[in-house]
Amino acid sequence: MTISEKLREVLQRADSICVLTGAGLSAESGVPTFRGDDGIWKKFKPEELASFDAFIRNPALVWEWYSYRKKVVGEVKPNAGHYALAQMQDLVADFTHVTQNVDNLHARAGCRGVLELHGNITRSLCIDCGRHAGESTQVIFTTVPKCEFCGGLLRPDVVWFGELLPAAAFEQSVEGARRCDLFLSIGTSGVVHPAASLPLIAREAGASVVEINPVYTDLSAHVHETLLGKSGDILPQLVTLMKESHHHEPT
Repeated sequence: MTISEKLREVLQRADSICVLTGAGLSAESGVPTFRGDDGIWKKFKPEELASFDAFIRNPALVWEWYSYRKKVVGEVKPNAGHYALAQMQDLVADFTHVTQNVDNLHARAGCRGVLELHGNITRSLCIDCGRHAGESTQVIFTTVPKCEFCGGLLRPDVVWFGELLPAAAFEQSVEGARRCDLFLSIGTSGVVHPAASLPLIAREAGASVVEINPVYTDLSAHVHETLLGKSGDILPQLVTLMKESHHHEPT
């Protein structure tokens, strides 16, 4: 993979960077993608498990699936791409990190203030009182969990089909896209809206928009540059280039 002179220059003078990460980054850590053929789950459509109606109809089945996913996520580790983004955050004055992933791997790699557009699988919340349950990645529920405050049903704190994205997180994402010098779209096909609008918003506002993905996507025609390959290989190279520039670690 060759990094263009233009990107080299942008990386070395960018004061504001916005990144959007998707399932491809987690897949490099061994997290199965949403629509993967995972044993018994392949006979279900995601919509049959990841919706509020499905949850009310059969909370035990939905929790069985999420407990399986939590177990998978608990067993994998952040990869070089996750760690590179944590380093990149320290190299610029303004860093906005937006993710469509729910696996908490960014936080485990040391990324701070991640805007989680689709929620986080390691958290749960009560459908009655709205309070979060205090828990960690390792909590795997064997029965349908109840709220310790009001006794209501707990649900995974993720955005399901038919639900809106968290408004504040999306607004901050749009603001970050508008003010950045460089926008990186990493491991996402650029088809899931409204997140897919972020690189276009950044481009409209004058940012350099770069895609990192193993293959070309629907977004590729709208970006300035596509770097083909694994984010775990490419992102550390970008961080190295940034470190060579005038940027230095904050004291």
